[in-house]
Amino acid sequence: MRQSPPVFVATSAYGADLVRRLGQAEVLPWIAAAGADGIEIRRELFTDDAPPLAALREAIAAHGLATVYSVPLELWREDGRLADAALRRALREAALLGAGVLKVSLGHYAAGVALDALGAVLADTPVRLLVENDQTVQGGTVAPLAAFFAAAAAAGVAVGMTFDLGNWRWTDSDAGEAARVLGEHVAYVHCKRVLRDGGRLKAVPPEGAMPDWAECFGHFRAGLPRAIEFPLAGEALDALTAVHVARLRRL
Repeated sequence: MRQSPPVFVATSAYGADLVRRLGQAEVLPWIAAAGADGIEIRRELFTDDAPPLAALREAIAAHGLATVYSVPLELWREDGRLADAALRRALREAALLGAGVLKVSLGHYAAGVALDALGAVLADTPVRLLVENDQTVQGGTVAPLAAFFAAAAAAGVAVGMTFDLGNWRWTDSDAGEAARVLGEHVAYVHCKRVLRDGGRLKAVPPEGAMPDWAECFGHFRAGLPRAIEFPLAGEALDALTAVHVARLRRL
């Protein structure tokens, strides 16, 4: 019998203003009531530079949810050096939060750069590192990501990929081709549809996107965790979330 894949909900799906005002713990009941398996906590939505991570960890555990921690961190700085201090801090916060996964961006990685320093940092933590295709040329196009994951595999550095289905639009990249090239490295999938509105790109719910998403999932390992990262807005947010959780399980 096929096991249902885990579905997470990024707190940002409820809107940055609302989540900053309420606090990320306050959306936990909606996510749990929707039947989701986990929550993605966003570092940028904390209003305090020293957030109460231990208390949030306890609240998440009380709702029976797993945790992914997302931090807006580029692994490689513009000077080409690993952002090791920032990465160590993010990993410590992830551990305090009880997150099994930390999600970051690639940054300014250059093909051929040794990954010894990254491997040393990751050797000291139980948290798994995932690198997402972001909305930048340096971290959201196929070539640098493919070079990085190939180098990591060759060096024995255990790093996986967060494949964001919508972010490819910001870099004029083809999501299907990216899935074909990078699919073997994917461990977690961000689900959002992106449309152009008045000259700007914006994330929207997935109506009409499911066939394209299914094509991408055909290049991934079966049963990967996937996350709602598109806007959830309305009166009954737990019920709305439940509709989309069920939809993503069927991918």
